[in-house]
Amino acid sequence: MTASLMRGCLATLAMSLALPGAQATETNDVPTSYSPVVIKERFDAIMQRMSADKAGIMDRHMALLKQRYDLSDKPAEGQTMTRGKPIQSGVRVKLADGKSWDELVSLSPEQIRQQKLFPLGFMPLPHPNHPEGGMVFPQFHIDEVKKIENRDLTRFDLDFDLPDHFLPEFPAPIFLTTRPDLGDVSQGKLVNIRNYFELFNGILNPKQLEGLRLLVTTFPQQQFNATDDRRSEHPHPGVACLDCHANGHTNAATHLAGDVRPQKFRHRIDTPTLRGVNIQQIFGSQRALKTVEDFTEFEQRAAYFDGDIVLAAKKGVNVLERGSQVHFMGEFQALLDFPPAPKLNVEGRLDPTKASEQELRGEQIFHGKGACAGCHVPPYYTDHLMHDLKTERFYEPQEYHGVMAVGDGPIKTFPLRGIKESPPYLHDGRLLTLEDTVEFFNLVLQRKLNQQEKADLVAFLRTL
Repeated sequence: MTASLMRGCLATLAMSLALPGAQATETNDVPTSYSPVVIKERFDAIMQRMSADKAGIMDRHMALLKQRYDLSDKPAEGQTMTRGKPIQSGVRVKLADGKSWDELVSLSPEQIRQQKLFPLGFMPLPHPNHPEGGMVFPQFHIDEVKKIENRDLTRFDLDFDLPDHFLPEFPAPIFLTTRPDLGDVSQGKLVNIRNYFELFNGILNPKQLEGLRLLVTTFPQQQFNATDDRRSEHPHPGVACLDCHANGHTNAATHLAGDVRPQKFRHRIDTPTLRGVNIQQIFGSQRALKTVEDFTEFEQRAAYFDGDIVLAAKKGVNVLERGSQVHFMGEFQALLDFPPAPKLNVEGRLDPTKASEQELRGEQIFHGKGACAGCHVPPYYTDHLMHDLKTERFYEPQEYHGVMAVGDGPIKTFPLRGIKESPPYLHDGRLLTLEDTVEFFNLVLQRKLNQQEKADLVAFLRTL
């Protein structure tokens, strides 16, 4: 082997070892479930190289988003979230030139697949840099945490991708099952390690208060830690549970599911809300976790580190004590309630004296022609199950931007209560509005709803 060839091989090896998200099977065809542990490149060289690549990576990813979606700010008239943030309106997924939604839904899945007409916005959404992966936070959350705690969640290699107007309101309101009389208890603040006691002392019991303290306490995580393969400029204390689940809800921070290898088969994750976890029965990206306590412990032990127990040991895994700490954290999470829905009765159905004619028509479609209630059962609009939509019926397996699209597999039936406050939608956030979501399910499940029926259904979903 020549000296120049050897140098090239060593450079390639060093680059692969500097990327904890990349699997060896994608660099040298030797299958492995583990990421590199020993880094062969100095941290300053890693940061310089990846910082230099950042603009190109983000430009390429944003070009994909603009190809798929209309990203403009188009608020729905008179429709807001609890604290007043406008809800985005309209179908944002773009169709192939010359095609309409009515034409598309008239075709069979086989015809759509053969003619390559499945909308790109309905395809799996890649992470901003899928080969790298990891937690990425919206800028508004980064700015607020830095102001409050002087803790910087900026990544030197990546930025968050979706525009703010498609994200949940921030800080989100907090409603408690134990104190519905108080309404929003957040006082318009982001709950954090410095104010949790002030906000909740006298409202929570001591166990719940301790559980909340742990939920706002930082622990090492894959990209934010003190090792040489972090993605923060300075050694980092880590992230807190409520950095993604801000105020017990979500800020739409994104990550990759840690449950499959190689890297390109991993799914992007849109952070789900913690509201209503007390009525849910399955948790985790494959829903193998049966209690919120299981989920809480799993997050600390594995999900923080891409499901890699070796890297977890290296970077400083925080093993929670199951009998007290995990229990306390789970007990607080179980108090997080859905936002009020004044048009619903105690059975979760519309009160005809409060709902509009369009909303009532939408409810009939939800339970009738749309057959949405087959999975989304009142009063919380979930059946606590997994369902495989078989989206691979509509497209050939394909790789793009580092993700391998071969279908979505089983997806949890998320509760629809409060759905207007939890954009974007589907497990990876590929659907930016409720209108997009209705079009997606109308096509994938072949419901053949007309334009008026789809508009009525959206009106109903906004009442939940």
